[in-house]
Amino acid sequence: MYYLRTIVLLTLVYLALHPNFEILNILAGAIIATIVVLLLRPKPQPLRWRQLSTIILALIRYTLVLAYDLVVSGVQVAWIVLNPKRTLHPGIITIPSRTQSDVAQALNAHAITLTPGEIVVEMADDGTMYTHCLNATESDRLVDEAQEMRTGLLEKFLD
Repeated sequence: MYYLRTIVLLTLVYLALHPNFEILNILAGAIIATIVVLLLRPKPQPLRWRQLSTIILALIRYTLVLAYDLVVSGVQVAWIVLNPKRTLHPGIITIPSRTQSDVAQALNAHAITLTPGEIVVEMADDGTMYTHCLNATESDRLVDEAQEMRTGLLEKFLD
């Protein structure tokens, strides 16, 4: 029953992203949702009603932080492109994950990769992310603060 509920929810998410309500599109969404559920086999977890407001606020804050990071880094990359005399020091830095959840590690890596100018190249078994960035000297000192905030918010709404 839990898997069926998850499949229906994922199908609705699919239809929200692809608002074409033809029968073949609905069927495609259901098939994709079923494959995802069969591959991931999510474990049912009870809803924590007392912490629901904290979870929702953390999710909203995480989304706003991610949107802010996207805009700021997009402007920075545009400035780099428009100002070719600026010297860059591209390189790969290591970012420790600081989370125990595989889903939190994946979302964290996805958030880093979404921001322009950075991409997670590889992820070690312990969750350490090897990230290529356009300016490794600046990024190295800014990573700890951003990583701590992101992982804190992820753990609030994923645990």
